[in-house]
Amino acid sequence: MSADLVLFAPELAQGALLLALFGLILARPRQDLALSWLPAASVGVLAASLLAMGARGVFFSGAYQLDACSQFFKAAVALGAALANQNALRRPLLDGERRTEYFFLLSLSALGFMVLASAVEIITLVVALELASYSLFALVPLRGRDPRAAEAGIKYILFGAAATGLSLYGYAYIMGTQHTGLIAQLAGKDWSLATNPGAVMGMALLLCGFLYKLALFPFHAWAPDVYTGADNETSAYLATIPKLGAAVVLVRFMAVLTPAAGIGQLLAVLGVLSMTIGNLAALAQKDLKRMLGYSGVAHAGYLTLGLAAGSAEGMGSVAHYSLVYVLGNLACFWVICRLSRDGRNLTYADLSGLHKRRPALAFLMALAAFSLVGLPPTAGFMGKLFLLSSAWNAGYSWLVVAAVVNTAISIYFYLNLARHCYTVDPEREDTQAEPAGAAGFVLAGAILALGVVPGPVFNLALKAGQNLLP
Repeated sequence: MSADLVLFAPELAQGALLLALFGLILARPRQDLALSWLPAASVGVLAASLLAMGARGVFFSGAYQLDACSQFFKAAVALGAALANQNALRRPLLDGERRTEYFFLLSLSALGFMVLASAVEIITLVVALELASYSLFALVPLRGRDPRAAEAGIKYILFGAAATGLSLYGYAYIMGTQHTGLIAQLAGKDWSLATNPGAVMGMALLLCGFLYKLALFPFHAWAPDVYTGADNETSAYLATIPKLGAAVVLVRFMAVLTPAAGIGQLLAVLGVLSMTIGNLAALAQKDLKRMLGYSGVAHAGYLTLGLAAGSAEGMGSVAHYSLVYVLGNLACFWVICRLSRDGRNLTYADLSGLHKRRPALAFLMALAAFSLVGLPPTAGFMGKLFLLSSAWNAGYSWLVVAAVVNTAISIYFYLNLARHCYTVDPEREDTQAEPAGAAGFVLAGAILALGVVPGPVFNLALKAGQNLLP
């Protein structure tokens, strides 16, 4: 097979970054200088992903596909990874000798999610998911001597192993009933619960592994505990990039299964439960990372609006909202990491009076909160509007009502972030917060730009959804 290597520019650029980091691991140079090039290299990977947006083709006997969907999600992964790398450069709770290994594993996970975006065969999907996951298994416990990190690592590994086992068991059912693992060939198969229950059961089990990464109820219990136990910079990655990997797989499968009896309705029900449980649990939290963990569970529920709709508009809305959520959540973690100079977990009280100490950080946190709750003129408003429209047009009016009610519930804890930043006096004077930095302004600009002019990016996401439907 001969293929133009330019088509694989994102994967090759990310692979080159990995080789450079591996070379540094072997060379052991001075740690304070060794990683100074990493932000520029991460931006280079993002540029390569954007240049390859138009790449199309099917390779490796149909198991690997380049299309509008895969290239959109690769660019989103590259953007998120670049911001996560920049965020983690000042990681305080990591031994200096392990810094290069940390970024190597972080970049290896990003490569796994890029491969996942193009995988269109079940075993290829599972292998790509494990490539991305095993790197994170090693990163979660790296938090000095904090026992919470060890607990978080064990939980993440055990939940991940169980989810993978369910996925492989589901794959066995699918192969036994449908006799193929290629998603394109699964599109023409019988997915009726009445006539082929084994296939539907197999698909439900297979999707468990990806619903776990999405932290959708009932696969959500690990998220707040792992976010709390891992250090701030690792939590920022865990809360964002894996969501993109899960979203692209679910989009591909739901485009094939729609209108499959049972699957869309089941996802809709799980979505309502996920929204409700996530938002209600977030109301009671004081720890910011734990609150963001439960809010991530709620946002996983919002994504089911587009998945259940099963239309091109729905699939495009899921892709678009995944990117919007990554930007909003990374912005919150960016502020947390700038404030927590010693790596400790922050509470709402740590945000009090932030506008006096670091006005740029206060603005970014408020903007991120407005986006996550879905208020104009932020990206979150347009993202939720597209999701609600796709579900309403597909006849899921009850799901839209549930999402609107849950959005109203979430206003309390999201706007509590802005309230503490601007209206609550600080309990103690703290002048140690770092400035927002260039990446902070990039996040703020992206959140506003996608809210004011959403068309260009949403059209790319919509094109990705249209490309998937048979």
